[in-house]
Parts: sequence; C-alpha cells; structure tokens
Amino acid sequence: MIAINVKDNIVSMSVLGRFTLEDYKEFEEAVLYGIKFQGVVNLLIDLRDMLSFSLDVAWEELKFSREHANDFDRVAILTSNEWIAWSAWINRIFVDAEIRLFDEVEGAEAWLGETAGSAQSA
Repeated sequence: MIAINVKDNIVSMSVLGRFTLEDYKEFEEAVLYGIKFQGVVNLLIDLRDMLSFSLDVAWEELKFSREHANDFDRVAILTSNEWIAWSAWINRIFVDAEIRLFDEVEGAEAWLGETAGSAQSA
C-alpha cells in the first residue's frame, strides 16, 4: 500500500507494507502528472515502513528511471535499510539527479524545499 502527495514540484510517496507493481504504477502516474505541469520534479520516497517488494517493482523502477533520467532534480529517500541504500547508489548511474538518503523526514523535506523555493521565484 502507498500514500502519494503532489505539491508544487515535489511528489511524495510513502510505502506501507508490501510494495506491489500496482503501487508503483500509481506512483508513476503521479510523477508523470508532476512532470507534465511542473517540468522537472523532486521526489520524496519514504521506505521506512516497507516490508518487502517484488522483483517486478525493481524492474519497473529501473525502466522508468531510464526513461525519465532527466526529469528529476532531487530524490530524497527515507530508509535505514542497507540494501535500499545500496540500490539508491546504483540508481545514480541511470538518473541525472541528486540522490540523498535520510533517516528523518524533516531533513529530507528541508533539502527538497531548497529547490522548490528557487523554482517558484524563477
């Protein structure tokens, strides 16, 4: 199950429990909506409550990232899982965005907000 929020140029997603391909497709739609109306977007992905994900989610994420490699400015990932941290590091190869890992949502939101304010005043 996921919860998604789109505000200005930030698309936020929280995963609760198992992360399914249906969930990822819903997230893709929200990101595409943000790209359509905001151009380049920032992502806030909260994986702290994710219990598991399926291989098809990982494959879809890789394909989507490659297709939209230049559509992201910053990606903040909330996690304490070392496997996810390693995966985020690998994903830097496919995405032309700053990717940072955070333990707390406040730090992630502040970092993403640095670009949101400058995008609105431009």
